[in-house]
Amino acid sequence: QLQASGGGLVQVEGSLRLSCVASGFALADYAIGWFRQAPGKEREGVSCINRRGTDIYSPDSVKGRFTISRDNVKNTIYLQIDSLKPEDTANYYCAADPRPVYSGRYYCENGMRYFGKGTLVTVSS
Repeated sequence: QLQASGGGLVQVEGSLRLSCVASGFALADYAIGWFRQAPGKEREGVSCINRRGTDIYSPDSVKGRFTISRDNVKNTIYLQIDSLKPEDTANYYCAADPRPVYSGRYYCENGMRYFGKGTLVTVSS
């Protein structure tokens, strides 16, 4: 099970850190990622990292502003979001996948095996 938290209402150029706690399995054995879905839009992978942490992918729309990380001791995934823009408004979902694919981009573009419930981020201008 994956449970995300940390969303909320924030002003443009503000920052947030989203957290996602995993239970029932060890995140260290999984690729991890964050996805988002805005109203009326398709789900988008915003940051994905492979199992070994050797390949990290973020699309150009968020590159340099979104940073994914994990704490294997706490079994938790984080997404640091800086310089928020109104177009970042969306439900954000954490995800995990046991498949040993090297490419972080593969996961972001194709999805992951397990998704948690979302946390809403709203950016006001």
